[in-house]
Amino acid sequence: IHWGKHWGSCGKRKLAGPPGASRIIGGRDAPEGAWPWQASIQFLGTHFCGGTIISSKWIVSAAHCYHNYIFLTVLVGITMLSKPGPQSQRRGVKNVIIHENYDFNSSNNDVALLMLKSPLVFTNYIQPCCVPMSMNHQVALNLSNCFITGWGSINYKGWYHGNPLSPPGVQKTELELIETFRCNQRHWYNGLITENMLCAGMLSGGVDTCQGDSGSPLQCYSEKDDRYYLIGVTSFGESCGHPHRPGVYSKTSAFGKWQDMEPDVQRRAKGGGSSSAPPVFKSMEVKKKTHTHKRMNKRN
Repeated sequence: IHWGKHWGSCGKRKLAGPPGASRIIGGRDAPEGAWPWQASIQFLGTHFCGGTIISSKWIVSAAHCYHNYIFLTVLVGITMLSKPGPQSQRRGVKNVIIHENYDFNSSNNDVALLMLKSPLVFTNYIQPCCVPMSMNHQVALNLSNCFITGWGSINYKGWYHGNPLSPPGVQKTELELIETFRCNQRHWYNGLITENMLCAGMLSGGVDTCQGDSGSPLQCYSEKDDRYYLIGVTSFGESCGHPHRPGVYSKTSAFGKWQDMEPDVQRRAKGGGSSSAPPVFKSMEVKKKTHTHKRMNKRN
């Protein structure tokens, strides 16, 4: 995917100012249009996972969300799930493309691309988020002020299907990136965190994504570029908001080859053969099958 296509507008919050302190679990409602790349992935009109706009026709989400569903749609330009409003746009999903090396058991490479049936129209409420081109690029950006956003439950084991524990609007909270070596310590995740993952939260706990936030963005601000970058896709965690059990995210900078793959991705999405580009993603037919949740610690 060519991230640079919308470089002039990506990561810009046209209806919100620079990052402000805001202390999902530990979160609060985000104002209208504050996170214009946040997407709700819906099955038969019901939200079940989050996603991030990266271009007019592509959404990034978590691979574990997709189990051959049909009737998928993407709703953007909203804060309240129950009140989309005139600024919202809904698009059908033409195809789901999961990372070829996604491992359901370890959650490694837990990332997917959703190809929309028709392009989004960018407005003040709907914008793409920038994505680091590589790990070195991410380091050079000198990112700060990292936020998680989503419609997941605000209390562990709360559920979003009509449950009062589900927030009515997009939740946001600021958190810190946690070093992989610390996250892999014995009393943390004990070596489960791969080079394609990152941990984020607070060392003391209390701030985290929770069920229903799978696929939603972890975004950080670059003061150097005055724009936000998608650095993580919500993947898994143990419990919610507990010390030593921060949220785990798929690291977008580890998948920089996306930028060189658009012809291959398009070809795979249409069911065609491979090309000379690296076979990082594979097309998944969107068929109707029973959806099963893998285990409690997946974030949906």
